[in-house]
Amino acid sequence: MARDYYDLLAVNRNASQEEIKQSYRKQARKYHPDVNKDPGAEELFKEINQAYEVLSDEEKRARYDRYGEAGVTGAGGGAAGYETVGDIFEAFGSIFGGAQGRSNRGPVRGDDLRLDLSLSFVESAFGCEKEVQFDHLESCKTCKGSGAKPGSGPITCRTCNGQGQVRQAARTPFGVFTQVAACPTCGGTGQTIQDPCTTCNGRGRQVVQRTTKVSIPPGVDEGNRLRVSGEGNAGLRGGPAGDLYVDLAIEEHPIFQRNGMDISSEVSVSYLQAIFGARVTVPILEATDSEQEVDIPAGTQPGTIITLRGKGVPRLNNLARRGDHYLTVKVAIPTKLSGEERDLLEKLAKLRSEKVKKDGGFLSGLFSKD
Repeated sequence: MARDYYDLLAVNRNASQEEIKQSYRKQARKYHPDVNKDPGAEELFKEINQAYEVLSDEEKRARYDRYGEAGVTGAGGGAAGYETVGDIFEAFGSIFGGAQGRSNRGPVRGDDLRLDLSLSFVESAFGCEKEVQFDHLESCKTCKGSGAKPGSGPITCRTCNGQGQVRQAARTPFGVFTQVAACPTCGGTGQTIQDPCTTCNGRGRQVVQRTTKVSIPPGVDEGNRLRVSGEGNAGLRGGPAGDLYVDLAIEEHPIFQRNGMDISSEVSVSYLQAIFGARVTVPILEATDSEQEVDIPAGTQPGTIITLRGKGVPRLNNLARRGDHYLTVKVAIPTKLSGEERDLLEKLAKLRSEKVKKDGGFLSGLFSKD
């Protein structure tokens, strides 16, 4: 049974591309036939290269994660498990032996990073500026990203003689093909560092804790993602830095519930206020705690919804346009009455020819009709 590609590269299934690349270089150096003379090292070296070829390609990695080896080999159907004839040549090189490989000599963009950020309900509605801290890779200031000790420099890779690529023969149902892959020793650069920088241990980059401010536009919602350009990991060989992606989570509000740009809350009034009408004060959504007086019409029924136009959440990045605030009226029925109050209500029930339970509790049937 074929070994799991992640096990071959000694990484977990959630490993980043940078982690996969670093682990591949380590494993490839360990089992390179020129270094490791143990029986089986050469075969394991080939398996490690095959694993890296799949896991370093996002599309192939997705197929492998979903279907296993069958998704990237002959068991998956088609031409040796590849979706097109172009896939065969990309994986194994030219059938005529003149394979075109890709070296890694040029600038490489740094990896993107992701950060979770929690906002209060009000912050998400009206926007704010938040200071965040995170770790990312920056170019080493000692060696200026070269990885070599100051005063020294890289040398030509002895494994690939500076080509940045190695060729291997691979047997397929179509015959023997030449596979071109990045050199495992130099990672495709064609050069190795003989005297590494002591600050970054020859990596050219080092982990630095970064503090930056993130501007939150008004109207953001749960799950929205913001991109902060250039705040990801530093690139290699002069490549640009990646980006920082900030995923937003919104805290619940004790009063308001949100539905898109609209919000809702409840207002409680007494049964007399519902009968006669009233003017009550309710909390409203503003950048600072605010209240507003609201008219309760006479005869308001429980569950009535009163709409406050333009008092909801602003449209994304547009404070001038807001949703609505929906107030649901709750009518509070008292559980205890004074003797005078009860007498007055009994007289009212008599005037309305409504039967009431005189020897029971107030809630047991005050307004029950025939």
